[in-house]
Amino acid sequence: MKQSADVKIAAAYIRVSTDDQVEFSPDAQLVEIRKYAAAHGYVLPQEFIFVDEGISGKHTQKRPEFNRMIGTAKTKPRPFDAILLWKFSRFARNREDSIVYKSMLRRELGIDVISISEPLADDKMSIIMEAMIEAMDEYYSLNLAEEVKRGMTEKARRGGLQSNPSFGYRVEKNILVPIPEEAALVRSIFDRFISGEGLYSIARWLNDMGVKTHRGNRFENRTIEYMLRNPVYIGKMRWNPTGRTRRDFTNENIILADAQHEPLISQETWDAAQQRMAMVKAQWKFHGRPVTQHKRWMSGLVRCADCGNVLIFSAPHYWKCNAYAHGACRSSQHVTEEKLTDMLLSLMEHDVKEGSQISYTIARSRPEAVDESALLKEQISQINAKLARLREAYLSGVEDLSSYAAAKSILEERAVQLDRRVRSMETPQDKEKADQLMKEQISRCLDVLKNPDSTKEEKHTASHDVIDRCIFSKNSNTLRIFYHLFLP
Repeated sequence: MKQSADVKIAAAYIRVSTDDQVEFSPDAQLVEIRKYAAAHGYVLPQEFIFVDEGISGKHTQKRPEFNRMIGTAKTKPRPFDAILLWKFSRFARNREDSIVYKSMLRRELGIDVISISEPLADDKMSIIMEAMIEAMDEYYSLNLAEEVKRGMTEKARRGGLQSNPSFGYRVEKNILVPIPEEAALVRSIFDRFISGEGLYSIARWLNDMGVKTHRGNRFENRTIEYMLRNPVYIGKMRWNPTGRTRRDFTNENIILADAQHEPLISQETWDAAQQRMAMVKAQWKFHGRPVTQHKRWMSGLVRCADCGNVLIFSAPHYWKCNAYAHGACRSSQHVTEEKLTDMLLSLMEHDVKEGSQISYTIARSRPEAVDESALLKEQISQINAKLARLREAYLSGVEDLSSYAAAKSILEERAVQLDRRVRSMETPQDKEKADQLMKEQISRCLDVLKNPDSTKEEKHTASHDVIDRCIFSKNSNTLRIFYHLFLP
């Protein structure tokens, strides 16, 4: 929208959260903001009304409309002169976020942030008043969170329901009630797994019948695993007061309590399923999908250098980044199967030569290094999560290219340092002997891959037993291989 010299353009940001005891509705907020705009000479175009509904103000990462507003504010020429809010708490309930974004908007972009219900004078005292309001908003948010958490913890100890019903149940008067047809499927899932059927096979069975999860999704391996580990089916409730369980089912903080609902399976069935799950977990390798389901033997091995997602096969003879295919990566990594295969085999042949340096990890760590190694790997995982959030901020326009690149470089360097420490801990004292053993395994793998009589299944097994991952970059036309060594 083109702006004339005598017209002031405003944007409106409205947030409705789930963590407020009393909420001013979006429509009511917008009515008051429009009144303020008209009274103070602002034009409020529909395109500059940004609304986040059902979202907490504690952090900005999960507020899509807020991020879109910030991205729009950075465009040139300046799209609007001010952002109008019902209250400053709508903008942020985190002082750090509030200071960063208000400073950027006001000092760098010349866009004011105005609370229509908390008017501030245009003088030095307004700085102190606004800081006090921000501090009170953050205190309210933290105090409310503590009160809510305390109440949820007490409810968890009593076995109360505080989540969506699991597959097999619906909710009546805040108590889980079995859904007969789903309950029968739950029992079949446990019976099939105890009888020796795999997670993938069970998921395929359910999908072939057209069964959907409560969210309307297809079943996956991890869905079945979560169900098999969910104590709700033996009449209990599980809750982690420190946050999501994230598949850490043995976390010491988890509260497990008897509940009032009817169990769907017996304790004996549950124990048998957990016993087999422990056995299966101990035997799982790095790539667990059945070999017969892969189109190519390289499936799951090669990853995108930019985003880390796997390259997938695309007819007739190409490989490309899976995230790019879904619009989540800017690099296609488009490469023919012939070229990718030649690069992989040539690099492996180079790696088995005497004197060549190879990157690999030991599948079985030294006992005294296990705890520290696990801690370092958790730190690497956290850095990868930060990189993902940083990339989302860049794609949404919150971060510019230079700041994104600088932060990304720092995080990646830290991850490399941690990875080196992990690998140094996992390398046996006789490094020369381990290198030789690794090269022997690579050589045996090459024999299978280059044999014209080898089946797809044989090539898949051989390559995945030796190769942990490959990183392909079309931009630099390079392929890096990281191996894993299974010690005898």
